[in-house]
Amino acid sequence: MDNLIRRAKQGNPDAFVALMQSQMQNMYKAAKAVLRNDEDVADAISDTILVCWEKLRQLKEEAYFRTWMTRILINKCHDILRKQKHISLLEEMPEIPSGERNYENIEWVEALASLGEKYRLVLMLYYVEGFKTGEIGEILGMPESTVRSRLARGRQQLAKEFA
Repeated sequence: MDNLIRRAKQGNPDAFVALMQSQMQNMYKAAKAVLRNDEDVADAISDTILVCWEKLRQLKEEAYFRTWMTRILINKCHDILRKQKHISLLEEMPEIPSGERNYENIEWVEALASLGEKYRLVLMLYYVEGFKTGEIGEILGMPESTVRSRLARGRQQLAKEFA
């Protein structure tokens, strides 16, 4: 991936497309944890790709590409939420397409849906995306101790809900 990042930073559009395609599933999961609406998720991802293309040369450390990209994505998701103040966290979860139906996925989606956004997003970034607490703190612009607290509280809420 470092080679793709390097070539994309040099302005190679094919390398950039390959890089974004390699991150598409990660971006979808992260945006879905915040937005829940596929149309909004698609908007956030497309806006993120555009910003990444425009600002990629400003990325100082290639090793932090994924953290940088995820931070942009989360900001775009929050921009969409601000524009749609009527979004309710109690919305019914959309039906999962039949190709993605497996018991673990359904249970995980339902479990995350029961949490507020601040816990849902941290748990998703930690358990699904595999970010460390320090990286999540960077992405979300909060101290690592807050990330650890939200992880603990999110786990407690899940334990109460599914105990």
